[in-house]
Amino acid sequence: MTGASVSALAALAGSAIGGLATLSTTWLSQNYQARSARLTQEGSRREKLFGEFIDQASKLYIDALMHSLDDPTKLIEIYALIGKLRLFAAPKTVAEAERVIEHIVALYDRPPLNLQDLHMLDRDKFDLLWPFAEACRTELTSGPS
Repeated sequence: MTGASVSALAALAGSAIGGLATLSTTWLSQNYQARSARLTQEGSRREKLFGEFIDQASKLYIDALMHSLDDPTKLIEIYALIGKLRLFAAPKTVAEAERVIEHIVALYDRPPLNLQDLHMLDRDKFDLLWPFAEACRTELTSGPS
């Protein structure tokens, strides 16, 4: 081989290596950005579901304290939400949500309270959603487990 041929081959090899490096870097960057966007979207979806569950559970909790269950269709939305949580949330979060629902259903079986009785409730028992909210916070900051 002549010196010119070796120089030409070296130039072609350098160009090929540079092109592959650029292609690899671009592919890795786009893959990382797509993964990051997907994780952000999943986090937003879970955050919205958690908020909806807290809204529904809060309404049902107060209703269960003040009334008996005269219309079981009141529970449809909360059961639909727990189904969605099972699709997207961590098992610990789902378990806490199920505990909340069980407690609410049990409250409907008790005699209704009046407003004067509410102040006599124990704070730990009254704040039914706190363990669920803590599980949600843990999941949102560390990801589903």
